[in-house]
Amino acid sequence: MQGVETFLESKSIRVTAMRILIYNFLSDKDVAVTLSDIENAFDKADRTTLYRTIKTFEDKEIVHQIDDGTGVTKYALCEPNCHCDLETDLHLHFHCTECGATICLTDHKIPKIKVPKGFVAEHVNLVVKGTCDKCNCD
Repeated sequence: MQGVETFLESKSIRVTAMRILIYNFLSDKDVAVTLSDIENAFDKADRTTLYRTIKTFEDKEIVHQIDDGTGVTKYALCEPNCHCDLETDLHLHFHCTECGATICLTDHKIPKIKVPKGFVAEHVNLVVKGTCDKCNCD
């Protein structure tokens, strides 16, 4: 656990047991999770504490939000050294229409998108929808 504590401290986050637990929960997932998924995993925890932890992690660039078109925000850990920068850190997300999983495809970067003069891009989200490798094995 020392590694997680050191990492959180390096991001200027006060280390608490719940923050360590949530970080470990997220790091064990290979798919993006909803706030409800986190609540279900920690059913004895205060909902506000869970939400604030996720918002802190997002503000400190530990997690990123994914809008996969389902109407429910999902969260996934950022890659090491990620700054959620439009120029370098954006990647594809894949939403499986069979199982509902949303997966970060971090090896597939979103190319720089040039917007017309006078426009300012602040967020880019590219979601590919289809059938994931697990569901496609039938």
